[in-house]
Amino acid sequence: MPDPTQRLALFIDGAYLSSASRALGFEVDFKRLLEDFQSQGTLVRAAYYTAYEDQLHAPLRALLDWLAYNGYAVIEKEIRSYLDPDGVKKKLPRIELEIAVHAMDLSSRIDGMILFSASGSFRRLVAAMQRRGVHVTVVSTLQAPTLIVADELRRQADKFVELRDLRLRLERQSSAAIVRTKGRR
Repeated sequence: MPDPTQRLALFIDGAYLSSASRALGFEVDFKRLLEDFQSQGTLVRAAYYTAYEDQLHAPLRALLDWLAYNGYAVIEKEIRSYLDPDGVKKKLPRIELEIAVHAMDLSSRIDGMILFSASGSFRRLVAAMQRRGVHVTVVSTLQAPTLIVADELRRQADKFVELRDLRLRLERQSSAAIVRTKGRR
């Protein structure tokens, strides 16, 4: 049951959410996502994190601009390259540190944290937030084999929500589906 006094913050690993929802056969409607969580309490922050390499492709740039103008804090991080000990070029598209720092900064101002990610790297962040009295919900999936949530993250969270179960509430409707729906009235 929604609690309007509950202060919430969303932390979205953009690359993960995009990949996971696609693997589950749908595209997230970020306007619906924001409205859904606003209905569950007072949304203090909705943050979308993404890593990029040089120039962002036009579709991602358009999404980030839309998010920034429609209630999301957009945090972008450039992907860094390095040579491993064998001389192989590696890339670090990790945004975990940014999410962790922002979550800790907000910890005294929120009651609930909703984390969209599958990375076990967040287990310690979740534990730290819980020690500060923040209830942590992890939204991820056990249904998309290559993007499955890390067991240690799922176990540490106060609540785990299967992304597939949110499909009806968060799915972007195609223009054809919208026309069919309007025609049935």
